[in-house]
Amino acid sequence: MASSRQLHSVIDAFGRQGWHCEPVENREVVTSAFEAHHTHIHLHAQAFPNLNALAVVAESPMTFDEERMPLALELIMRANKQLTLGNFEYDFDRNLIVFRITNLFEKEVYDADIISSMVHCTIAELDRIVPLAGVINRTSEDLLDDLSVPLLLEREDLLPPVPEGGDEEEEEL
Repeated sequence: MASSRQLHSVIDAFGRQGWHCEPVENREVVTSAFEAHHTHIHLHAQAFPNLNALAVVAESPMTFDEERMPLALELIMRANKQLTLGNFEYDFDRNLIVFRITNLFEKEVYDADIISSMVHCTIAELDRIVPLAGVINRTSEDLLDDLSVPLLLEREDLLPPVPEGGDEEEEEL
């Protein structure tokens, strides 16, 4: 099965940014990996040629025990309320925190700047939520009832630094 023009535009956009990506055989998907400020991120971009759509999905492993899972899910749902684009999910089967963003394009060849923005957004959002989930995991059981997820979401001390000059500093692995 030959790759679509849409997927080729994704591969080209990654190449322009100097990001390595691997096409998935017989699928309209490329995979990549990034080392963000707080976490290692597995990323895939899937083209949907019949819709002229692109979904970019970033994943990071995170396991929660029975006592912490409700707080983690609350964190994810409250974080979603703050978003304009994209959404967080928790994949129970694979123990992953996931951020997904999708865009519809007008042309068969996707705009490289939009693709790059989608990738930057998924990495930044996942890198923002992972340390907060880590706080939940590190909170001792006797203090879990006192942990306020809304206050946790207001913490700025765990936010990744903003790169100077607008250049992102993710590194492709």
